[in-house]
Amino acid sequence: MAGFETVQKRVQELRSLLNYHSKRYYEEDAPEIEDYEYDQMLRELEELEQEHPELITPDSPTRRVGGRADSQFTPVTHTVVMESLQDGFSEDEVRDFDRRVRELVEHPQYVVEPKIDGLSVSLEYENGLFVRGSTRGDGQVGEDITVNLRTIRAIPLRLKEILPYLEVRGEVYMPRESFLKLTEQQELNEEKPFKNPRNAAAGSLRQKDPRVTGSRGLSIFVFNIQQIEGKTLSGHRESLDYLKALGFETVPFYSRYDDIEAVLGEIRRIGEIRGTLPFDIDGAVVKVDRFAERISLGSTSKFPKWALAYKYPPEEKQTQLIDIEINVGRTGVLTPTAVLEPVLLAGSTVSRATLHNEDMIREKDIRLGDTVIVRKAGDIIPEVLSVVSHRPDAAPYEMPKVCPSCGAPVHREEGESALRCNNAECPAQLMRILIHFCSRDAMDIEGLGPAVLELLVEQGLVRTPADLYRLRAQELEPLERMGKKSAENLIVAIERSKQNDLSRLIFALGIRHIGQKAAKLLALRFGDMETLSTASAEEMEAIDGFGAIMAESAESFFALPQTKALLAELRGYGVHMESLEKPQSDTLAGKTFVLTGTLPSLTRAQASEMIEKSGGKVSSSVSKKTSFVLAGEEAGSKLKKANDLGIPVIDENQFMDMVGEKV
Repeated sequence: MAGFETVQKRVQELRSLLNYHSKRYYEEDAPEIEDYEYDQMLRELEELEQEHPELITPDSPTRRVGGRADSQFTPVTHTVVMESLQDGFSEDEVRDFDRRVRELVEHPQYVVEPKIDGLSVSLEYENGLFVRGSTRGDGQVGEDITVNLRTIRAIPLRLKEILPYLEVRGEVYMPRESFLKLTEQQELNEEKPFKNPRNAAAGSLRQKDPRVTGSRGLSIFVFNIQQIEGKTLSGHRESLDYLKALGFETVPFYSRYDDIEAVLGEIRRIGEIRGTLPFDIDGAVVKVDRFAERISLGSTSKFPKWALAYKYPPEEKQTQLIDIEINVGRTGVLTPTAVLEPVLLAGSTVSRATLHNEDMIREKDIRLGDTVIVRKAGDIIPEVLSVVSHRPDAAPYEMPKVCPSCGAPVHREEGESALRCNNAECPAQLMRILIHFCSRDAMDIEGLGPAVLELLVEQGLVRTPADLYRLRAQELEPLERMGKKSAENLIVAIERSKQNDLSRLIFALGIRHIGQKAAKLLALRFGDMETLSTASAEEMEAIDGFGAIMAESAESFFALPQTKALLAELRGYGVHMESLEKPQSDTLAGKTFVLTGTLPSLTRAQASEMIEKSGGKVSSSVSKKTSFVLAGEEAGSKLKKANDLGIPVIDENQFMDMVGEKV
């Protein structure tokens, strides 16, 4: 009995872990483990349930497809279920799949194609025109993301042949080049970067603003026809050829085989080249080609019996750690990077790998000259996984006590893992400071990219962000690849940036812990730079949505002599230092509102705008700091919490009276 109780406990543990990690992967786009680890846990659960059928429950992770429709998008019920695929992890499992197929089908043919690592979507066409696109969700109900999908250029809005109706399935992905550009920008903006291209693609498709989606460089490979009217097709390879003719980008290569050993040969080939592809794959898919045979084979409750997804394990290699280099970031953070004996890993030569921070080096006891195991996290970013052995004379590695760029002492603040150089004039920080200052979300100075900024710094023309505003076209014309017209356009862009809203300037200053949202809150609360720069941390912390760490960071930044000097210079060059979005009145000053339910005549956006223009704040959650809850029909848990806390609840009429508007 004890043995059964142990199995039962393990089953419950696996289900809990799988449900948690499935939510992190599908719904939050923030995975904490590698796909391979998830797959291994799922495999263990499947085996335990096979051994003990009495433990199987309808809601087991082995009985459903991961993910659900997001509430911010309209639900879409799929008329053809978007199934997931059975996974295989060894060549013997591929042979077992072939054996099961041959029990029902004589002389099957298989199509082998790469398994694109992205987000699965459905595209629907009526009379040749794209009418709707949706996510897979749980396979039966997804979410309508048509507007965002229209921004992907690889999706044809009109087919080359008119069909009454067509539904195809594809995989939206982010090319590796686009992913690296995006994460670089996120790091510059001190945002948490996406972990891998798949999560970046998913996060980009779920943006409320389609312009953001369109800026992310997404693409798609279409790999299956779900439904079709006006055309008869007999097999998978034929359908892929036909999809190409219609104007779709299909999976980049696919081959048909009669023999399972030839199938395995193609799987090996794809595995060998996967690191050289410009996009991520996480396996190879084997499908029975002929549709009639697929019908004979059928499906289980979870996946079709006519297909198998072969999953490649993460590739790990052994090499030597030659040196540790220290890079200094925009905010002064010292980041260690391992210099490695070059090794071929996942299709490319790796000679450097991230070591993250001092704590990781100590935890793994990484030393110079170590023999180490490296792998690519998410098949993209090389990292040191573990230490195999130390050299006999190797001593524990110590991070530098001074900045390698400027020689100033480095510090580690309480609660942080990073060592930091606080010298504002540190040369290593200058380039990153300038790149951030000019970036799209900051001062948005078109034409001032990294290459031009590097040239300006090398020529001694720019030493601080303020120096940008004293540049003249005559100084720029002689520079390499510049010319008269380019110089004039650059000066125009710089001049235009002077009129930006205060919130952009605050964000551009690169204050630690102050992102775009926080910068806007500061601009709205204090109205101008002079008032903000003399505000106390207590005044800032009183802003709804502002924390103590953010407030202390901002107060410390504005207290620095170099900050005061920089602001004085910017002001002298005519940079705008007032908020363009000022409250129309102070009727609701100091009041915080939470909105819930459906209002009779106002949208939430309209109500929020009215609150902010009247000097009030809008919060997403009810707390003791909440002044009023504005409730409409079908108000949910926020209303209950307000009643529990004794927070005043008002309706639309009462709200209109408060802001002085007529209903």
